This record gives sequence, structure tokens and C-alpha cells, in this order.
Amino acid sequence: MTARLVLVGAPGSGKSTVGALLAQRWGEPFADVDAVIEARTHKSVAEIFADDGEPAFRALEEATTAELLDEPGVLALGGGAVLSEATRGALHGAPVVWLKVSVAHAAGRVGLNEARPLLLGNVRGRLVKLLAERAPLYAEVATATVDTDGLPAAEVADRVAALMEPR
Repeated sequence: MTARLVLVGAPGSGKSTVGALLAQRWGEPFADVDAVIEARTHKSVAEIFADDGEPAFRALEEATTAELLDEPGVLALGGGAVLSEATRGALHGAPVVWLKVSVAHAAGRVGLNEARPLLLGNVRGRLVKLLAERAPLYAEVATATVDTDGLPAAEVADRVAALMEPR
């Protein structure tokens, strides 16, 4: 494990935006697991779900996450990455911050985003279900938690940095 920081959380929690801000602040590389998968497969996450199914995507996500955890820098995991027992195990001992977001704020941030295949349809209802399922898993892997509700990404980044930077 060489990643300086791993961000986990639900869709709309700000993992990608906050991760990029922190990487820039610290002069570290930044990787977003979903973006890496999309670049490598030349398909969007939504297309992978539609063409190959969720199990195929989750296998790619697990393998890509394991690989990127060995790289330096800041890593943003996909919202469902914590569903993998192997991924949760790989995160053991890593600096992991859960960007916690309420359903109301997440729904407002993701809206009707077709790039988020698990949220198509009743966005709010699906977020309620996802958060109920995943919150205990985020809590299991997190070494710290930052509530993102009502905060701009820069403020969230400041709060994460305050937790992670040496005093």
C-alpha cells in the first residue's frame, strides 16, 4: 500500500473533485478508479454495465483498485468498490477517508446523471437503498470521516487535509 490517501463514499459525495484538489495541493498524482476503467476499456461505466453487466464491471473495478492502491498519490474509489470483500481487505491499514453525504445532498449533486447506471430512474429511492447497503462498509474501511453536506469541494478538501497532513 503506497497510496497517500484513498477516498470512499456514495455517488455525489465529491470523491473525484476533492481527490483532484488534494492531489494538486500535495503535488501528488491523482487517480479515479472509474476514469481509469473508462480510459482502458474505451467505454463509459454505463456502457460496461449495459454491455457486460454489473458483475463484469465489479471484477474490473476490483482488479483496477488493487493495482492502483500500489501507486503513490490520491485515489478515488467508485461508490460500490467497498462491496468487494477483497477490496475492503486491501484497504486495511490504508489512510481511507469516507466522504459522507446525505441522500438529499447526493441526489442534488448527481441529478439524473446517465453516467451513474445504478441511479437511473428513481434517483432518490436508489440512493436511499445504496446508502443503507454501503454505509456500514464505508464505515468499516474508513480511518476518518468528513461530512460533505452543504460544503463546497474546497472546504471538504481543507477538512480532509487537516485530518491527513502531519501536525
